[in-house]
Amino acid sequence: MRAQPLVALLIATMTSIAPAEATATEAAAQAADTVETFDVRKVNNGTVVLDHVPEIPDEIGEQLNRYQNVRSAGFSDWTADGSGIYITTRFGDVSQLHLVATPGGARTQMTFFDEPISGIERQPGGAALTFLRDAGGNEFRQIFLLDPVSGEARLLTDGESRNGVVQWSPDGKRIAFQSTRRNGRSNDVWVMDVADPSTARLVLESPDGSWWGPAEWSDDGRKLLITQYVSVNDSRIHLLDLESGERRMVAGDEDNPSSYLPAGFDGPGTGIFLLTDADGEFKRLAHMDLETGELRTITDSIPWNVDDGELSHGGDRAAFVVNQGGLSRLYLMDTSTFDFEPVSGIPVGTIGGLRFSPDDRSLALTLNTFRTPSDVFTLELGEGPTEAGELVRWTYSEVGGLDTGSFIEPDLIQYPTFDEVDGKPRMIPAFVYKPAGPGPHPVIVSIHGGPEGQYRPRFSSAYQLWLAQLGAAVIAPNVRGSAGYGKSYLKLDNGFKREDSVKDIGALLDWIETQPDLDSSRVAVYGGSYGGYMVLASLVHYSDRLRAAVDIVGISNFVTFLENTQDYRRDLRRVEYGDERDPAMRAHLEKISPNRHADKITTPLFVAQGQNDPRVPVTEAEQIVRDVRSAGYDVWYMNALNEGHGFRKKVNRDLYSEIVMLFFETYLLGDPPVM
Repeated sequence: MRAQPLVALLIATMTSIAPAEATATEAAAQAADTVETFDVRKVNNGTVVLDHVPEIPDEIGEQLNRYQNVRSAGFSDWTADGSGIYITTRFGDVSQLHLVATPGGARTQMTFFDEPISGIERQPGGAALTFLRDAGGNEFRQIFLLDPVSGEARLLTDGESRNGVVQWSPDGKRIAFQSTRRNGRSNDVWVMDVADPSTARLVLESPDGSWWGPAEWSDDGRKLLITQYVSVNDSRIHLLDLESGERRMVAGDEDNPSSYLPAGFDGPGTGIFLLTDADGEFKRLAHMDLETGELRTITDSIPWNVDDGELSHGGDRAAFVVNQGGLSRLYLMDTSTFDFEPVSGIPVGTIGGLRFSPDDRSLALTLNTFRTPSDVFTLELGEGPTEAGELVRWTYSEVGGLDTGSFIEPDLIQYPTFDEVDGKPRMIPAFVYKPAGPGPHPVIVSIHGGPEGQYRPRFSSAYQLWLAQLGAAVIAPNVRGSAGYGKSYLKLDNGFKREDSVKDIGALLDWIETQPDLDSSRVAVYGGSYGGYMVLASLVHYSDRLRAAVDIVGISNFVTFLENTQDYRRDLRRVEYGDERDPAMRAHLEKISPNRHADKITTPLFVAQGQNDPRVPVTEAEQIVRDVRSAGYDVWYMNALNEGHGFRKKVNRDLYSEIVMLFFETYLLGDPPVM
């Protein structure tokens, strides 16, 4: 039962232009020629184009050095005998696979690629591991098979399609995986004998534009649980017979959509565990009998989403994580009675990556708190299915010499917005970080992406940097449309209601004006992906109330975004944002697109983009830079030619963070610009 990795992948997958074929030099020239530019230079060995970005003083790099040298570690899998663990962490420029043999032991690097790797899965009964790797952030991930003894990595997929969601068969001979190799557009399910990649065969052809992927094999290797993801509000579970090819939907309803996500087969294999918000607001853990179709919900008493689940190899116990207003709570469950108990003694933070050891005596997890970056722990387990023992820390990630004990803890607040619920103002949750001292403090409003994302109070060296070095408060709102607060809240920004979430930012600006320790005359907005759209839309409506804005890989026009995003995800995004082929919706999307109102964006703007972004194409950044400049206002622009949807390489992240610091020092703390 593995709910979270699949859910996390789906969110990441949903959250737009083909990978760049030009060389770095050609791409740099193209990027420079796209918009009217001056003061353009290339840095980081020609892989980054900076346009209208001033030279960065050396003291800023010195100021940020410790914050830039924070590491984290994420659990990947157990070794075959369960004595050690595999993790991903960064010692060079990007994250790679490492082996940790004992708790607190040295991290032995296993892979040495120029690009980060992800999706590590160990072969059942063996030592080999599969992993995913793309090129330059283009997200056309390929599947590789790694021999951890020799270090040899062998390509299993075709080198061209987009692949992922690897699930090993119980005998360790085959993998099921999701791939676009049939036509470059459809998200199909394939099966391959890893000893002979030429055996790869299509076992489920996606009949529509939704996302299909394998969730788990049956113990006899004859059936696959399949996820069909239509939208965040509509997902379905299918059972595929690999011998006959017969597929039947076991959970889901096309006429009355709800979310059904498979967590895996139960111990006997006669039923499945799943997460569903059917007949309720939150995703609850449930069990379904595959013969009778009887569905029994398990966590009705918990009014929050279940985010992560894992079933022991013996099938007698399970672990699951509940998202309680942004913080995680771990539970253990007896699968024979469905009784569950919370685990005490876990530091307050976010938990993911659950996996039982091969002997079921320990549970691995990745834990992140506002004072500690992600690190790997194991929970020793008692004799009873719900009994927990000692929490053991395996990794101690470096924090650049920072005193994390002095880090500011956020407060959870609720502020009123423009509409009402049951005759009272709707309240929007937000996490507020305030620096020491009486203020009034300048404010940075950080808006999450998604849009079906959620800000959660995880470790953030960037936030703590702004608090300590800029003296700025940071506010992270979960505006309508955010996950974690029930499906009704999640739907409040759909379709023609898109700008209602922007009004929630306006209401936050109103709330800031009521706080004596916050300076409403010095407010910046910051966000990436859909959060980048929210930044640009906030500028359209509230430029007179904002001093600075940072847009990272953001949508500037919904029509061009939908037309240019990668084929394999276009229909998925149409469900969320609206179908641009419908004339009424197209007119609405054009009306609310920020680049159509560039003359209203009078606030200083910094735009950061990856040239190879398959989700939000580089053209989205280029057109907002062009249109705002055409309206007579300046824009700082950074284009990383070897990145995609965000910056994964440390040298680029460091440069980006230094530019953000200089930008905020110039416009948030400095005198207002003369327009």
